[in-house]
Amino acid sequence: MAYKYLVIVESPTKAKTIEKYLGRNYKVVASKGHLRDLPKSRMAVDFENDYQPDYISIRGKGPLIKELKKYAKGAEKIFLASDPDREGEAIAWHLAYLLGLDPNDNIRVVYNEVTKTAVKEAIKNPRPINLDLVSSQTARRVLDRIVGYSISPILWKKVKKGLSAGRVQSVALKLIINREEEINGFVPEESWTLDGTFQKDKKVFEAAFYGLNDGKKLKLLNEEQAKNTLAKLSGNEFMVADVEKKQQKRNPAPPFTTSSLQQDAANKLNFRTRKTMMVAQQLYEGIPLGKEGSVGLITYMRTDSTRVADSAVSETYAFILDEYGKEYARTKAPVKKAAEGSQDAHEAIRPSSVLRKPVDIEQYLTKDQFKLYQLIWSRFVASQMQPAIFDTMRVTLANQDLIFRANGSKENFAGFRKVYQDNKSKDNML
Repeated sequence: MAYKYLVIVESPTKAKTIEKYLGRNYKVVASKGHLRDLPKSRMAVDFENDYQPDYISIRGKGPLIKELKKYAKGAEKIFLASDPDREGEAIAWHLAYLLGLDPNDNIRVVYNEVTKTAVKEAIKNPRPINLDLVSSQTARRVLDRIVGYSISPILWKKVKKGLSAGRVQSVALKLIINREEEINGFVPEESWTLDGTFQKDKKVFEAAFYGLNDGKKLKLLNEEQAKNTLAKLSGNEFMVADVEKKQQKRNPAPPFTTSSLQQDAANKLNFRTRKTMMVAQQLYEGIPLGKEGSVGLITYMRTDSTRVADSAVSETYAFILDEYGKEYARTKAPVKKAAEGSQDAHEAIRPSSVLRKPVDIEQYLTKDQFKLYQLIWSRFVASQMQPAIFDTMRVTLANQDLIFRANGSKENFAGFRKVYQDNKSKDNML
């Protein structure tokens, strides 16, 4: 055979991209996901022996396993390059078992982006399989099986045949029940507001009743109280009692995590979660960019971290300086503390290079790929930019002892909003 090294990835698309990066000494093939799993016909978990799972080869994967073993025999060295998460680590472990490899040898290759530099660097620095991650995935799979196979039959009897109950569905049902109980236990409380339309020097604006001139906010609890308050007004003329002007900074949002990407894609692109992750997978695995060949356009899309590599920060800083000017570039983006319980295993979702502007590669992307890439690119670039600055104004209007207040704001400096609109507020200066 013409190759010396065998690299096994999960996706056939990724295999083609990576083989081009590594050259003729490497053969890159795909496992197409898991090759071993618990059998569907029985529990396959030994309760008497520390819940040991009884894995078997997945039905229909026999020819692929045979083919991988054939490729492995002709290789001097084998690298397992499944995805950089718990599932990927478990897939690598199962591959090691099937191919007779020692998981403690340096056979595991991990990269956060499918680019030539990242892949070659990963191949230079293989490591043993992380057995803690494998154990974590195994525990999750065993729990799925125990809960699913124990509870699903109850659903079949009481609700409908074929329904699935498991680790996620059971907890989700509990959350729904808790929320329903809160809703049913809610005691409605009546409240009223008084809003007025005001005019000064042909400028029309809205203001709301705040309270009395003692400075305390007053809640109107019923219609009678609202009418009595209105009756205290003397005519339609109000005095401007106070004008308070301030400047307000708004920091950019951090780069996307999996959950924040799904939320933003739903709100701004009307993408369902499954569609978002499918398109993100395509961008991660590689898109043919003409003469440049196939390139992974974003980093790995399953992450709960907002951490960014120093090299990406430096490249983005230089890009912002050149594209938007010094006043928009921040030398140090705010570091957001990792959420409690997050793994922080790898970086936030970001473009593999900000130099690939969405408009420059639009011709190579489908409409959905372009929309999602543009969203990821703009959010990341914005995260490395200066805060937006708003001029805010609060006007206090008085009539007798009644106080109405109006609030307004106007963008003074666009900052990160030049690239990414957060939709939190619009100009409504008084």
